Amino acid sequence: MASLVQQIGGLKCPPFSAGKKGSKFLSNWKTALPMRRSVITAASVIANAQTRERMKLKEMFEDAYERCRTTPMEGVSFTLEDFNDALEKYDFTSEIGAKVKGKVYNTDSNGALVDITAKSSAYLPLREASIYNIKHVEEAGIVSGVVEEFVIIGENEADDSLILSLRSIQYDLAWERCRQLQAEDVVVKGKVVSANKGGIVALVEGLRGFVPFSQISTKSVAEDLLEKELPLKFVEVDEEQSRLVLSNRKAMADSQAQLGIGSVVVGTVQSLKPYGAFIDIGGINGLLHVSQISHDRVSDIATVLQPGDSLKVMILSHDRDRGRVSLSTKKLEPTPGDMIRNPKLVFEKAEEMAQTFRQRIAQAEAMARADMLRFQPESGLSLSSEGILGPLTSGLPEDGMDLSDIPPALD
Repeated sequence: MASLVQQIGGLKCPPFSAGKKGSKFLSNWKTALPMRRSVITAASVIANAQTRERMKLKEMFEDAYERCRTTPMEGVSFTLEDFNDALEKYDFTSEIGAKVKGKVYNTDSNGALVDITAKSSAYLPLREASIYNIKHVEEAGIVSGVVEEFVIIGENEADDSLILSLRSIQYDLAWERCRQLQAEDVVVKGKVVSANKGGIVALVEGLRGFVPFSQISTKSVAEDLLEKELPLKFVEVDEEQSRLVLSNRKAMADSQAQLGIGSVVVGTVQSLKPYGAFIDIGGINGLLHVSQISHDRVSDIATVLQPGDSLKVMILSHDRDRGRVSLSTKKLEPTPGDMIRNPKLVFEKAEEMAQTFRQRIAQAEAMARADMLRFQPESGLSLSSEGILGPLTSGLPEDGMDLSDIPPALD
């Protein structure tokens, strides 16, 4: 508006020439002059009002700035002391190693953002989300809305955010679990992940344990064991020294002790030879001789079995000193030749046929003991066909002595 006043006030009229046109223009200018003066006056009034408004706002801002500088808490009911008291109620600590509870509210391919009610944000990197190797935090169950306990392992200097870890907590739990398993002397499964000149490395409970070659029962080379699972027992569990030593031999010794003559086990065909098939029965290699496959003659083992086949076999004998186990499917045939014609039926009836086999063995042993007693009449005892040893005189109980629980000599 001030610009308008300046423009109007600065107008200059060109000189008028004589004549009718000049006289007429001068007359019109004199008529419009009062109107132009009123416009100029109105513009000046508006400009003055705006100036006063700006001055008033300037004074208000200056006054507010001075009050904020000198008395910033004036009129505020929530004081700084109240704020500090509220923080203390949460009992929050951001020290390295402290455990905190947090709620996941966002995830991506690199990690997860976690709300731990702290002054700054917290971040869970992918590498700290699990004790196992994962490609996304969701594989470890870290999704939006999940509440977990984390441990603070560091601070990002760029934005003062805290760095969290689940992996550290899982490591502590894994070591505790391994100590328990060692105390209970149980057999565990370990996946072979690498090898070196001294032995192999296997994952157990998420920890990397070392198995020396001297503690491996199989004669396979280390490369053949990669990615395979082996039965293992704990030899040493030392978290402070990060030493976890395992033994396959100790685990196999326990497994072999449970192999009874006449028991049925599930195995996998490992390899075929002209004289038979080697079967893996829980980490132990047993031989299924060609003569023990079927009552019918088997000229070519490959027509009946292939490497990788899963089947049920019966334990015929077990030489613990030499580590040899003899197997049979012939004894499991309901009718001769079923292993060749209908192996599925053989596996369905395996336990039933094995029970029959064990009964026959028991009867044969009972007959052998009876024959032995016939040559020892001075013993005063007799053996029934059921395997019950009874008295010939009244000095012993009439029911006799039950020897049916005595294990077979071959076991």
